Amino acid sequence: MEVSLHIAYILGTLFAIVFSCVVFTNAVEHLGEKLCLSQGAVGSILAAVGTALPETIVPLVAIIGAHMAGQDGVGHQIGIGAILGAPFMLGTLAFFITGFAVFTFSWSKRRTLEMPINTSLMFRDLKYFAIGYAIAVLGSFLPSSSYKHFLAVFLIAFYGFYVYRTIQDKSSVEPEEAEELDKLYLGKYCKVAPRNEVILVYLQVLLSLGGIIVFADIFVKQLEFLSHFWGINPMILSLIIAPIATELPEKFNSVIWIRAKKDTLALGNITGAMVFQSCIPTAVGLSLTPWILGVDAFVNILMVYLSVFIVYINIVRNKGVLSPYSLLAGGAFYLLYLVYVLLKIKGIGL
Repeated sequence: MEVSLHIAYILGTLFAIVFSCVVFTNAVEHLGEKLCLSQGAVGSILAAVGTALPETIVPLVAIIGAHMAGQDGVGHQIGIGAILGAPFMLGTLAFFITGFAVFTFSWSKRRTLEMPINTSLMFRDLKYFAIGYAIAVLGSFLPSSSYKHFLAVFLIAFYGFYVYRTIQDKSSVEPEEAEELDKLYLGKYCKVAPRNEVILVYLQVLLSLGGIIVFADIFVKQLEFLSHFWGINPMILSLIIAPIATELPEKFNSVIWIRAKKDTLALGNITGAMVFQSCIPTAVGLSLTPWILGVDAFVNILMVYLSVFIVYINIVRNKGVLSPYSLLAGGAFYLLYLVYVLLKIKGIGL
């Protein structure tokens, strides 16, 4: 009975997270309009960074909390697992779900299978992710913590440069046709003068983002209970389950945008978050942990790079038109690593 109650909590919390994502999507589009940003900047920066906060908080809580409790070893493992798990989930499972959404909405005649995206934006995001993540990975080979601290500062500056370039890029013309935005949700219930509507936009962004963070935290705690109840290895929780709980529900934003045929926003939400996760959380890991990566971590990283490589090559070969089939390949790499982890749990060497 107790387990059933926790499963019900998980389902209810997941619904609340998805609802918060819908509200956040509506708010961030209006915010981008108020700030005169392109759709690429809205997807890659505002939506991606905003929804990446919960999974950034998870490793921070694990690392700092364990340090205060005098359990650095366990805390560092959980923190590193959560840090690596986020880009892994984004580059594999989130890609898969986005591609699957294209097929689903195409089947229901809401859109076509073709995904004419902002090639400049996608290439920039994937390039910055590949470079930033490679720098973070190479940091595990540095012998001195002072070198790792320097690398952490460099990654933060590197991400700042990425944000600057994304905002300043005026050369990208959005392939999607401009559509009239849905009315701001808070605006339906709170009547204000047009000049004060920006206040409602910021308020809706904060409320919806707060909902995502709070409900994601509850979701993780419920999953933690089930992992202990069923005897699941905590490393699986930090590397696979925790990122799903904190990151994947927020990527329903991408599904919403795929349905609206706003493919640049949908993919930018994912790839922009990948750039963020390759720089900021890894900088935390480099600064606050020994940041020594084992074989399991490198296999995980390899799966991400293979999935990203397939998407990149697909865009190049199709001259800027992304095929949803290449996104589905991310699901195969996710399952491949999951099988690898399960075999490790059962003590079967590879």
